[in-house]
Amino acid sequence: MTKLPTLPVSAVLPALGDALSANGAAVLVAPPGAGKTTLAPLFLLDALLAGGDRILLVEPRRLAARAAARRMAEILGETVGETVGWRMRLDTNVSAKTRIEVVTEGVFTRMILSDPELSGVALVIFDEFHERSLDGDFGLALALDVQGALREDLRLLVMSATLDGARVARLLGEAPVIESEGRAFPVEVRYRDHAGTERIEDVMVAAIREALADETGSILAFLPGQREIQRTAERLDDRVPAGVVVAPLFGAMDGAAQDRAVRPAPRGERKVVLATSIAETSLTIDGVRVVIDSGLSRRPRFEPATGLSRLETVRVSQASAAQRAGRAGRTEPGIAVRLWRAEQTKALDAFDPPEILGTDLSGLVLDCVAWGVADPRDLNFLDPPPEGALNEARKLLGHLGALDAGGRLTATGEAMRGLPLVPRLARMVAAAPRDGRKTAARLAVLLTERGLGGTDADLSERLRRFAVDRSPRARAADQLARRIADMAGRAVSSLEDETAIAGEPGMLLALAFPDRVALRRGAPGAYVLANGRGGQLDPVEALARNRALVVAELQGAARAGRILSAAPLSDAALALLFERDGETEDVVTFDRGAKAVRARRVERLGSIVLSETPLPNPSGPDATAALMEGLAGLGLRALPLGKDGERLLRRLRFVARAQPGIWPDLSDEALRSGLSDWLAPFVPGAQALSDIDEGALREALHALVPGHLRSRLEELAPSHFEAPTGNRHPIRYDDEAPVLAIRVQELFGLKHHPAIADGRLPLTIELLSPAHRPIQITRDLPGFWAGSWADVRADLRGRYLKHEWPEDPANARPTARAKPRKA
Repeated sequence: MTKLPTLPVSAVLPALGDALSANGAAVLVAPPGAGKTTLAPLFLLDALLAGGDRILLVEPRRLAARAAARRMAEILGETVGETVGWRMRLDTNVSAKTRIEVVTEGVFTRMILSDPELSGVALVIFDEFHERSLDGDFGLALALDVQGALREDLRLLVMSATLDGARVARLLGEAPVIESEGRAFPVEVRYRDHAGTERIEDVMVAAIREALADETGSILAFLPGQREIQRTAERLDDRVPAGVVVAPLFGAMDGAAQDRAVRPAPRGERKVVLATSIAETSLTIDGVRVVIDSGLSRRPRFEPATGLSRLETVRVSQASAAQRAGRAGRTEPGIAVRLWRAEQTKALDAFDPPEILGTDLSGLVLDCVAWGVADPRDLNFLDPPPEGALNEARKLLGHLGALDAGGRLTATGEAMRGLPLVPRLARMVAAAPRDGRKTAARLAVLLTERGLGGTDADLSERLRRFAVDRSPRARAADQLARRIADMAGRAVSSLEDETAIAGEPGMLLALAFPDRVALRRGAPGAYVLANGRGGQLDPVEALARNRALVVAELQGAARAGRILSAAPLSDAALALLFERDGETEDVVTFDRGAKAVRARRVERLGSIVLSETPLPNPSGPDATAALMEGLAGLGLRALPLGKDGERLLRRLRFVARAQPGIWPDLSDEALRSGLSDWLAPFVPGAQALSDIDEGALREALHALVPGHLRSRLEELAPSHFEAPTGNRHPIRYDDEAPVLAIRVQELFGLKHHPAIADGRLPLTIELLSPAHRPIQITRDLPGFWAGSWADVRADLRGRYLKHEWPEDPANARPTARAKPRKA
């Protein structure tokens, strides 16, 4: 048995071995620096395994996987590929002697799906499980399923530094929880606040320069993503002392470049490592004693409404902040500088949310269907996948032809599953024509291995650069693309008759993203996608000159997301897509400018309108429906009611207010929403607002009143008042109290006040002079005669000498004329 180094985890390894032997599963919680990643697999290899059985150590990141394998090989006095090897995308280093395979989570998922019995594997260790990636959660769920149904002898170990061990233990069937002390040197946490208007790169550069001047040792600086790292590196150029090496570290770098970044600085030099969250766990960078934390990370967030995942810059959790700070105390006492205020730490989430709760689940659903589980929620997940995201995933897989209407795997879906790609890209390769299959595979690898072919938004340009790249990473990626193309060789293409067009990168990309075909619109660089979302390119980019694109990556708001990568689509390819997936529709709409109905023939691809052709003016029910919809948008004021129609509507609304529940609701909102019911039958054949006349409107309004109420309308709310002179005067129903405007002389002889609503509601009377000027408002005519009439009479006699102004108007003869002329 190999003598292992003594580290804090060494004290609990015997108990861990006993727990696994007795229960078949265990949880190991050990803080950073305890040695769990390297010592646990080596100890358990000798303590538990016999013969040629293997251990799979599942790591969330390639960088951590390589580092763990190298360290274990070093402890054994071997090189990687002997007892300890690794297996990851683009890189495999194992042999017949290998008994500990360090694999990435995605590779493990493919392994167990291909070989559910995990032949020759005795123990699976899930390391750094607190990162809660989708592949990690799914891999553990599959392993539990295998252990319960096929391999009772399979042992499972979940390890983490920051994890609710009891919760995971329940998932593993009340497995024992083994806890280890850590070995961490003290870390002094400092806070350095900054103005919200400052760019994080500028704040980081200032903090790094201060640390270089005031502290010793190398620096590990955490930034949210590749762009911020590159900008920080540019700002540090020529601004750091001699003997300081600036080393970026992010996922898009090839393995060799990542390894160079984490190696110790040469003697007499210091290193500034600019890293994403890739450096949070399972990794020790020798010589680092200062950590500077931006407090930010970039996390994918799936939007079910658009079917897109977008990267979102968010605040780190308290657990992540603790992990980052701990990097400073791995080899000696250190300092952690946090670029925020101390009190803000308590406001951070306790843990990062599991990826399964906010990502595209189409790959999970496809694999589960193939596994024989129609609903992924039937598997044992620590956090079940959301039902809404599962429904969106099923919808996408149906759109891609991977599932039939019953949710069963199709031949296309089976071909997609055979490829080590996410469903969209797998469909692109599986459905590509034979002549375009290699290009499709290279395009798929390009999209999954960030940084290949450069960072140009034009994927055609990146493909060209990829083809001439002779770096080790590019050669490994090209070999992977060849293998993927060969694996898809038996699939049947849907484009075999269109090889010339289908070989275009844009056309191939459309097989993966049919909902993201985009057409230029409006301002330069602006596009609308088939799914209805907007996309924006920098107008100066050559790609922005293309009429049509297929967008692979989009970031930002739905109205105008930033297009990160896309490929041009030729007119011929666009025509082919329309022939296959487009639709032609005769559309009847309301033209607000002309206030008339118009018809046009529209050719569209999803939400993209490819062409519009005017058609003769429409007629019939479609035209009437479009006219009613247009009127609803314009509002009732657009209707040519005329004076009589307005008066009728006001009278009807008056009685409806007076007797609620008896009369129909004739409010603006009710009339607008019901235009198709009350107005459309009275204007058959109308194509424009001008085709609706006042008479038809009045008839339509009358028809809204039930027959038994129509006779009551005149009784309750008469349209006119008949004066003692015999003249009819309209009653205004503008307000709650109806108003009658009338010359005072026409009311002479009237001893009671005019009223409506069966005599219950007195009219408000605007008394007018012979010149129709207001002289008094009253709701008590007899009181007016007996009271203020004398003063009004005196004024009127002086103004209107040719008219009779009796002292007792209640008993005088009404008149609408002046005094008769003398003969």
